[in-house]
Amino acid sequence: MARTETLVIENARVVTPAEILEEASLVVEGACIARVGGSDAARGCRRIDAGGAWLLPGFIDLHSDALEKDLEPRPNTRFPLDIVLVELDKKLAACGVTTIFHAVSFAEGEIGVRCNDRAAAVIERIAELAPRMVVDTRVHARFEITDEAAVPRLEALLKGGKIQLLSLMDHTPGQGQFREAAAFENYYRRVYGKVKAEVDEIIERKIRSQTKAAARLEHMTGLCRSLGIPMASHDDDSKEKIRWLRERSVAISEFPVNMETARAAADSGLHVCLGAPNVLRGASQGGNLSARRAIEAGCGDILCSDYAPMTILHAVFALESLSIVPLHEAVNMASLRAARAVGMDAEKGSLEVGKAADFILVQRPDGVPRILKTFVSGQEVFSTCPR
Repeated sequence: MARTETLVIENARVVTPAEILEEASLVVEGACIARVGGSDAARGCRRIDAGGAWLLPGFIDLHSDALEKDLEPRPNTRFPLDIVLVELDKKLAACGVTTIFHAVSFAEGEIGVRCNDRAAAVIERIAELAPRMVVDTRVHARFEITDEAAVPRLEALLKGGKIQLLSLMDHTPGQGQFREAAAFENYYRRVYGKVKAEVDEIIERKIRSQTKAAARLEHMTGLCRSLGIPMASHDDDSKEKIRWLRERSVAISEFPVNMETARAAADSGLHVCLGAPNVLRGASQGGNLSARRAIEAGCGDILCSDYAPMTILHAVFALESLSIVPLHEAVNMASLRAARAVGMDAEKGSLEVGKAADFILVQRPDGVPRILKTFVSGQEVFSTCPR
């Protein structure tokens, strides 16, 4: 139901793209922001005293594997899709995520939850349920380039308007995330419960499929360009790859594995998306590029949750606490710059007049940031405090 009454958030630290406005107000009319910094709203409107809490734009999470993790929390242990989507929707609101791009992977024969039939069914169901979700729900389809059978499925979903972001990934050992076959084997055995024979079969199939991967990439990137679908690339590892991506209008480099590649991406005008868990932990789980180092060097401009939605909020405040970037710049990484990377920045991503009233109230009474309220299109969708 659309909001009709005027909403005023008062006495807040309003985080705008360029600065923090102290003891400021924000006025919402309908689903949009009507005023930032002052309030001349008439009596009778709903007023919320923020009590000095921070008022941030809601987070725009371009890459979240949480759906896959919740669907199959352990190997071959699966929960019903509708239940997972509804429960995850609530969790995202509680984590301050107001726009989610659920990452759904097409990687036939590798991991059960990523088989093509299942991935396509998940995307179809997301499209059906999205209008009833409390957060703005979209799809980030991840295409394993060695999965030839995924191409017709992805074509149909892209043309049907059911995918809003496509990323290209290649987990073949010898490059990218897995520079050594042993690293690939250890990861798949530890995380997905695969035995050595299964891992060897996956590797052999990937190597065989590489012969036609280049043609598949040209086809899929051309299709996305024609449809106006933004594209990302995953685990980039060289300046040459960045050059190739730029020539094909790929906009985002996700999780570059080393500083040289991150620098090349940033210098080439690509958005560099880094994991909030990496920022929060201070290191990559796979021993690759430190997100903190990349941001310090000016080689990272977007934060995503990767696999843990709770981490965006805490990574944003950690970047400020560690004096890596000012708070408003850290907030931009989780909101405005993410929106810009996928062409949504005219409608959302910052606390500016005319944009969607997607925002969160945050306190840090004991050093740990806590979300008090989350609003999507002017509607309160989460609260830990009395109305």
